[in-house]
Amino acid sequence: MKAPALLLLLAVSALGKRLFNGDQVLRVHVEAEEQVQLLLALEDEQVWEVDFWLHPVSVGRPVEVRVGHGSLSGVKDYLQTNNIRFYVMIHNLQELLDEQEAEMKESEWLARGGSNYNFGSYQRLETIYKWMDTLVAEHPKLVTKVLIGTSYEDRPMHVLKFSTGGTNRPAIWIDTGIHSREWVSPATGIWTANKIAMDYGTDASLTSLLNTMDIYMLLLANPDGYSYTHTNDRMWRKTRSRSPGSSCRGADPNRNWDSGFGGPGTSRNPCSDLYHGPSAHSEVEVRNVVNLIKAHGNFKSFISVHAYSQLLMYPHGYTCKDIPDKAELDSVGRAAVKKLASLYGTAYQVGSVCKTIYQASGGSIGWSYDMGIKYSFAFELRDTGLSGFLLPANQIIPTASETWLALKHIMEYVRDNPY
Repeated sequence: MKAPALLLLLAVSALGKRLFNGDQVLRVHVEAEEQVQLLLALEDEQVWEVDFWLHPVSVGRPVEVRVGHGSLSGVKDYLQTNNIRFYVMIHNLQELLDEQEAEMKESEWLARGGSNYNFGSYQRLETIYKWMDTLVAEHPKLVTKVLIGTSYEDRPMHVLKFSTGGTNRPAIWIDTGIHSREWVSPATGIWTANKIAMDYGTDASLTSLLNTMDIYMLLLANPDGYSYTHTNDRMWRKTRSRSPGSSCRGADPNRNWDSGFGGPGTSRNPCSDLYHGPSAHSEVEVRNVVNLIKAHGNFKSFISVHAYSQLLMYPHGYTCKDIPDKAELDSVGRAAVKKLASLYGTAYQVGSVCKTIYQASGGSIGWSYDMGIKYSFAFELRDTGLSGFLLPANQIIPTASETWLALKHIMEYVRDNPY
């Protein structure tokens, strides 16, 4: 048994919930290509328990890595021996997790007392599903719930469809929560769905858009993984499918699309967080979306919302070669992040996936673009590393509010520039 697997087993509590007592998150400064290779070796060799939150890709790009308590001495010695500078970004991960858990329990207690859904708190999957039913009931002429299939563990995958009538109209796709530990993504999606429902009829631009186009929103693109982050392992990223011949479970659902499948930025190792799966669209959660998009045939925009790093990206990820529509998508993206920054001054970078964050094959927006959906974008929400995947709940609504300005700009552009 490899050391990380053993450590993982030891870190699981008697109740089945993995603990991260004493785990730290390090921010590493990469100053030479040799250091990139040394960090990649640290990840590949699996000698210590390391979980890269931001992967080593190039000189000058930040690297952030969670290190298990039992591996801290070895990893820090390795970095110091190789003259790789770092500092401790999070000193005890479990303390932050405990704070987050306490906030959620308080929110759930208030909800039991009859309070409305709290958009400023992270919620469990079951609560989100109940809220979706409430939204449909409150806006029956605008919102419907469409079942597109079930997950590996047989959870329903519902899409919220915002439509004022008609069949097979031009449509915009938005998904959130494809990586299960990125909680601010579905939280932002929930706030956004409510915003669309509430503003229709009062916001002239949004009303105009919905009078001619439909919006489809998949709030939980990885429901099994999301549920697992609440019950067992807060840092879980992948799906929960079983891998033949391996005790490790799940594939990265954003490396599983038929878009340069199996190329750079993925892993063949079923135990890796970047495992691409046994074949393109092997993950049923991905396949459900693919089937809907293909059957519909009239999507004009595909937007996937992730966290974190404050980026707005367009294809491709599997290659750094410019796409034919680069100039237009770059212009749309830059205008969108300018709108986003107008609320709180939050700065975003814009560019292709490959050139902006790292080369990553098998991504959803690469697939959608290659399918002919020109306006394909991916967001990486707040922040830039201070909290990583543990963005405080008090930043949910500010994050969603500013992101809405960018989303709205993209949707308006799509409406006004048919193709």
